[in-house]
This record gives sequence, C-alpha cells and structure tokens, in this order.
Amino acid sequence: MTDDNRHPRRIVIAGGGTAGWMAAAAITRTMGRTVDLTLVESDAIGTIGVGESTIPPLVAYNRVLGINEADFMRATQATFKLGILFDDWKSVGERYFHSFGLTGQDHWAAGFQHFWLHGRANSHNQPYDDYCLELVAALRGKFAHLPDDRMNYAYQLDSGLYAKFLREMAEGDGTKRVEGKIARVELDGESGDIATLVLDSGTRVEGDLFLDCTGFRALLIEQHLHAGFDDWTHHLPCDSAIAIQTENVGPAVPYTRAIAHDAGWQWRIPLQHRTGNGLVYSSRYLSRDDALARLMGNIEGEVLTEPNFLRFTSGVRRKQWYRNCIAIGLSGGFMEPLESTAIHLIQRAVLRLIRMMPQGEISERDIAEFNDQQLIDTLQIRDFLILHYKATERRDSPFWRYCAAMEIPDTLAQKIELFRETGRVFRRNEELFAENSWVQVMMGQGIVPRTYHPIAEKLSGDDLDKLLGMLRQTVSHTVASLPEHGAYVARYCGATQPAAAAPAMAER
Repeated sequence: MTDDNRHPRRIVIAGGGTAGWMAAAAITRTMGRTVDLTLVESDAIGTIGVGESTIPPLVAYNRVLGINEADFMRATQATFKLGILFDDWKSVGERYFHSFGLTGQDHWAAGFQHFWLHGRANSHNQPYDDYCLELVAALRGKFAHLPDDRMNYAYQLDSGLYAKFLREMAEGDGTKRVEGKIARVELDGESGDIATLVLDSGTRVEGDLFLDCTGFRALLIEQHLHAGFDDWTHHLPCDSAIAIQTENVGPAVPYTRAIAHDAGWQWRIPLQHRTGNGLVYSSRYLSRDDALARLMGNIEGEVLTEPNFLRFTSGVRRKQWYRNCIAIGLSGGFMEPLESTAIHLIQRAVLRLIRMMPQGEISERDIAEFNDQQLIDTLQIRDFLILHYKATERRDSPFWRYCAAMEIPDTLAQKIELFRETGRVFRRNEELFAENSWVQVMMGQGIVPRTYHPIAEKLSGDDLDKLLGMLRQTVSHTVASLPEHGAYVARYCGATQPAAAAPAMAER
C-alpha cells in the first residue's frame, strides 16, 4: 500500500452548522492542500445553532484563522461581551458578575483575593468588584480595545450568521460542500471503520477520516459506531430550553444576563440587530407550557420568532474519537449553556485534531490522548457549572432544594472546601476557567474564605491602603475614559443592513 493510500487525507464532515463550518474553516486554512475536505449537509435539516454568547478563546481562534475582527463582527451582527451578570443565584434579589478579566494584582505566591481579604479584615469595605476593569466597564456599559490587549472580551453573536461567514471562508480555501441527506452509513467489513456516506440522492462520499457534526443525533459516532454516552443529569438537572428572539429595547450592553428562576434560569443576550432570550429548565420541576408562559412574561421588546423548543441531556460521549470518526460539537456531548462553553468545546476539539492530524495510518496513541484531553476539558467545565447550582442559599423551590442536597464530584468538593478554608484556588492542566473566575463565582454564590495567605500581612496598613487605592483608581480612571459600548460597536463594526434572524438555541 502506498503512502498516499494510507494517508487519511480525505476528510469528510457530516453536518454543517457552527460545528461543521468551524471545523472546515480551520482545517482547510491550516492544512491547505494536504487534505481533501468534503462537507455534507442538507438545507432541509435545520441546525440548533450552538451559540449567541461566547468566551474569550474565540478571539484567539479567529486570529489563528486570520479573520478580520471588524468584518467578522459586522457579518454576525456581534457585540462585545465582558462577562455574565448572574441574578438571583445566591438568593432572590442578589446578583454578582463573572467577568473575563483579572481582579487587582496577584503576587506569585497568592492571588489578589488574599490581599483583599486582609484589607477587609482591617476595615477596607470596598467591594471586590471595584478592582476588576472588565467588570466595572461592563456594568457601566463601556467598551474599547486597549493597548496590550488589556481588556479581555468575547462576543455575543448570531451563530447562524457565523456559520455562513465561515462557510464562505472554507469554500474559498477549498472545502467542497455536498448537498443532501445521509441515507446510509457503510462500514468497512474488516476494520469496522466508516467507509462511505450514502446520500438520499445515491451520491457516495468516501473518506479516510470522518467528523460527526450531526448534533444531538450523533449519527456517526453513536448511531453507527456506538461509542457510548455518560449522562450527567444527576449533577446538571436542567434538560429543556425554549429560545426566542426579540427586538432590542435599548443600547446593547457588553454582557450576558443569567437570571435564575425556581426551576432553572433565563438568558438575555443583546446583539446589534436583536436580543436573544431563552429559558433553561428542568422538566421534572416545570412543565413545557408553564416554562413558555414564564419566558413570555419575562421578555422585553416585540417578539421576532416563534418559540424554539429543545430537549437535551447534559453529558459526554465516552469516546469522542472512536475508530476513524471524531465527534465535534453536540455529537460529542453537551453541558448546559450557563457559562457559554459549547462553541469553545468545538474550537478545542478542532484545534486538538489539527495538532494530531494523522500522517498515514491513524495512531491509537493519538486517539487515546485526544479522548483523555477532551474528557479533562469537559470534567473541569462540568465542575464549574455544578458550582453555580450547588453553592446557593436558595431553598425556595423543590428544584433548588434538590440542588442543595445533591452529591457533587470529589474534585469540586475539594475545590470548594479548599477555598472556604484557605482562600486558595489552583488551576490544573490548562483548565479553561482561571483562578479569578472561580473566586468571582464562589464569592458571588456566598462562599467566603475563613482565612487568607499570610504573605498579605507583609503589607503595612499604609502600604495596603496605597495598593488598594491605586488599583481602584486605575480601574475607575480607565473606565471613565472609555466610550459607550453601543457607540463603539457602531463605529467599529456596525452592520449597515439588518441580517435575517436565524432560529437558534442560544448556547451560552
């Protein structure tokens, strides 16, 4: 067998949408003519649309692909996002903000929270929030690009338009799109690998490596290869969502809102041309009709779309790379959209695949490493999501009483108790959420450390006053100099023509 025949250069992507076109755009732009890439999708099959709200790694992803940010934002009707405002999570009537920025100034031996806690024990009463540039800017509706990338941000975008934008780019780089529904999947009789996708038109699409981007159906990885699935509903009890889009009623703010209710939570995401809204809930505690009534009673602006009803199971595919098939996006698993991680997991899988792109026969070692790394990513995100439900003072409904009583993974219990006892957070294995994210959410949910690192006491009272005052003043002066977010968006990337709304689940 020649090297050309062994090389899995024929890559076939089953399904389009955000996952399929993110994969196609990155692979063709990175690998060039070393791969022959075909994407199969049908206009007759709608996409769920995995996102309106994103997190900062997407900024780097777009830069890797050489995408002009203003063009991308204009095409996707995007706004900037500096974090998430959580209403009613700790208790009804209280709120906190999870920002994308750093708070204060860390010491190599201890995070800023230790110095802030020392200050609080010595009559410094300024909120922890006041020391974070992104947080203060978000709540004041301000934004601008700053020198040295000092403002950490992500995007609030129309995922349907993002897929369209990436499609044009991928096809320009050589991706071949084939229209049609997949009627049959043929496996190799000897190896058990996928050999051919047979479309309803009779067209046969052969490949060496197949990417399953068929969403919750997981047509290749599960229906034909039976990779298995681990259900995490016992930790993440929400299993349903309703999405709807409305007209904007005011200037778009640079943050997403997550508003807790008695059986889940509601999102609100402002774009240039509309606002995305949705209700995430547990069908065990809230009926579909009551969920719809609750959502419709808590939206602002004229409704633009019919409600989009969705069911999901939080969990992960046991093997996201199995034989010659790799699950990308929802086919590989799904964790509820509270922290905007779905598009990020697509991105991580695609870039990881490119790093492990086979030269010749597929290595079982690559498969094992890919699956291990994917699992670590999902477990760390899972724990962060569970934190929001577990660490709460709410006991006002059966849903919240279940969350308060549920068992949690040992990894999360260790993180919570370590912070409660010492104020420490340790980031492991390049995990997505950094120390400040854990600190903001844990303190926002009511977990306050009993003590702090002794190095904070090296600062005298006067030195501590100067440090805290200087940090607050720097944040305050910088935010005061920033333009309004809406005005900045209009000038930098304002869309000149209204874009058609794409029915989509806001995968936050």
